[in-house]
Amino acid sequence: MAQLKEIKSRLQSVKSTQKITTAMMMVASAKLRKTQNIIQNLYPYEEKLSQLLNMFLGQEENFTTPFTNDRPVKRVAIIAFSSNTGLAGRFNDNIATRLESVVNSYLPLGKDNIHIYTFGSKVAKAATKMDLQITADYSEVSVNPSYEFAQRVAGDLMEQFLNKDIDRVELIYHHFKSKGTQILLQETFLPIKLQGGVESHFEGMVEKSENRHFMPDYIIEPDRLTIMEKLIPKVLKVKLFTTHVDSVTSEHAARMTAMQIANDNADNLIEELTREYNKLRQESITNELLDIVGGTLGKY
Repeated sequence: MAQLKEIKSRLQSVKSTQKITTAMMMVASAKLRKTQNIIQNLYPYEEKLSQLLNMFLGQEENFTTPFTNDRPVKRVAIIAFSSNTGLAGRFNDNIATRLESVVNSYLPLGKDNIHIYTFGSKVAKAATKMDLQITADYSEVSVNPSYEFAQRVAGDLMEQFLNKDIDRVELIYHHFKSKGTQILLQETFLPIKLQGGVESHFEGMVEKSENRHFMPDYIIEPDRLTIMEKLIPKVLKVKLFTTHVDSVTSEHAARMTAMQIANDNADNLIEELTREYNKLRQESITNELLDIVGGTLGKY
């Protein structure tokens, strides 16, 4: 009887936990659809910006901008995107592991010259455990990506890069490919590579034309150089915002997958415990019947 009560109690506990994981999976699924809609609306805009930039670069020779200044690295900024909560599989652990790897590669510069910017309390805690000084923690806004906020952060980073306060900016985040696949990426945000490198810098956002020599005959005002000087900062700001949305979307997808796996494991465990419970219950009933029959026969 003690075993039956123990198994019954465990069954109730697993079923209660399954209700929680089911609710979390449904919430993550709803949030995933919302962020997916943002990305679907954002990608065409970003794609068009990159296409315009490519077109202008193809018509201008020896174009230079301060944002392409690839100087020796003395100070580096690392921007890492994670979540504020757990229960998302290896999502946060992968970010922390990659952050540690990137930091180790820049350790010869000294920890004082490594500036950490965190989006998400999980990566902030990981950076603190690594004894790293966090320059800015944006955990409070990491859940809800905002272009206005991304614009301010990107503007601050670009200003520091132009003033030579930092020489390189690295991004660490998850790229959303599908509900079951999120790719961990490390990209150089600054300096950018224009000639032959725009597609690689914005990889996955621009479909290359089969005819590279085709250039539409646009009327450009005031001139291409002025537009490119305005367009490059705009593309960088949109890039940072897209990265943030990409990371949040990947987080919801990872959590939904983790909760789905938890539900499947709970189903298997419930089935196993139910089978064990029925087996022990049947044995108990059989033993009681044998005791009754044995006692009855003993009277005659």
